[in-house]
Amino acid sequence: MKKATLLHYGSIVGFCLLLMLCGKVATISARSSVTITNPLLYSDVPDPDVICVGKDYYMVSTTMHMSPGAPIMHSRDMKHWNIISYVFDTLHESPTNDLKGGNIYGRGQWAASLRYHKGTFYVFFGTGMHSYIYTTKNPAGRWTITARFERYYHDASLLFDTDGRVYLIHCFNAGIYAKEFTPDLQDFVDGAGNGTRLIALNDGCLHEGVHAYKIDGKYYLTTIWWPRGGHRTELCFRAPGLAGPYEKRIILSDDLGYAHHGVAQGGIWRAANKQWYAMLFQDHEGIGRIPCLLPCTWVDGWPMLGDKDGKVPHQFTIPKLKEKGQTDIVVSDDFSAKELHPAWQWNHNPDNSCWSLTERPGYLRLHTGDIVSHLFEARNTLTQRTMGPCCQGTVRMDISHMQPGDHTGLFAFCSQPGGLAVVKKEDGYLLQMSDRGNIKEALPITETEIWLRMDCDFTTDTANFAYSTDGQQFSPLGTPFHMIFSMDHFTENKFAIFNYATQQTGGYVDVDSFDFRLK
Repeated sequence: MKKATLLHYGSIVGFCLLLMLCGKVATISARSSVTITNPLLYSDVPDPDVICVGKDYYMVSTTMHMSPGAPIMHSRDMKHWNIISYVFDTLHESPTNDLKGGNIYGRGQWAASLRYHKGTFYVFFGTGMHSYIYTTKNPAGRWTITARFERYYHDASLLFDTDGRVYLIHCFNAGIYAKEFTPDLQDFVDGAGNGTRLIALNDGCLHEGVHAYKIDGKYYLTTIWWPRGGHRTELCFRAPGLAGPYEKRIILSDDLGYAHHGVAQGGIWRAANKQWYAMLFQDHEGIGRIPCLLPCTWVDGWPMLGDKDGKVPHQFTIPKLKEKGQTDIVVSDDFSAKELHPAWQWNHNPDNSCWSLTERPGYLRLHTGDIVSHLFEARNTLTQRTMGPCCQGTVRMDISHMQPGDHTGLFAFCSQPGGLAVVKKEDGYLLQMSDRGNIKEALPITETEIWLRMDCDFTTDTANFAYSTDGQQFSPLGTPFHMIFSMDHFTENKFAIFNYATQQTGGYVDVDSFDFRLK
């Protein structure tokens, strides 16, 4: 009886070990591939350009008037991305970068080109006024300005040729042009001209967002094309030599089920698993311009994007790769670190004398600066991306040191903003919800610690606002706010924490925390 019991026990143990082994094998098998769901990042990451260096993937994006600018994101699995650096902290093209005598909303850093060549990383971008080259040996470290050009080259691409020559490929009027750099990248061989026209674009339609490659001895130029009555489409031009002649082919025309909003503009690359991929973006109204990851298949020498039917896949698998890391381009923050998390950006160049993480440890202190009349004039408005399909942001702040006329709060920040603001009056505080400058509801408050909350639903582009004086019970305030996207700012609706003076300087608020949640 005892022997039978031992045999029975041994069978159970053996069976359990088998289950554990099978489970381990299944886990290893599952981890040997990465499942991608589009959109890849449901947030404003426009004009992506991606490169693969070894087993690391790097992406640059557009941040317009925000500072710091040109974020460098890193991934080991092409699925999870985090911000490791910015190409620049501030730009000083005119006083308007500092909100002096005007602003640069809707301008600033646009579509950058990211390249790696002989141990050095390069980024080229334009601002609408000038163009720049920045370089680094370590993309997670500091970037150094290598060259500044007085002319703006729109959505241009760097091309390092195999013969050692370096070109800038750009669109201008009805053509795609190539300009050759001098060996030190400080100037162009042909001076300030457009360069050599490679392709005439005579269809009268929009062409921009060029990316240039030399692959297996041939030259490939991809651009977006917006045919009349259609949506944004990805084109590819191919030639045996840089000067041409070029053939043309549509390599993607799909809207991922979001009518009239084609997925287009971005880069292609060969991954560590030897397969090819592309990162393109899609205009998506209130959430901005969101990136999609696509397989790239070479057919008759053309980089065809999407699935076997030429569509953006809602889901697909990347083989021979393991999931690593997490995406942290939008984060919660208790402001206990010595530096701001890289997910934060100021609305323009900040006034560093008016904010601090050390004056009250564990808090972000926002002093008022110049006396202004409204939010768009206020420096040191601190922003983060929002994220779809639904998300929530809650800020906790101490408002006890505000001065009469000061405004602080949490807004959906875009060209037509709305949200919650605490206004300091001579006899107390007024909490108000506004929609594009129109006050929808207001009430007096006596507490000097307050929680402000913004709930975003990007399936309807609606935000709702609520407040609390204990952090537990939240009361709605105002009306639903419709979030829009416009070229006036050219960014999504961002979470924005602000504090500005309309009557006198000297006031400040202490931000204790920002809590972000996907819903």
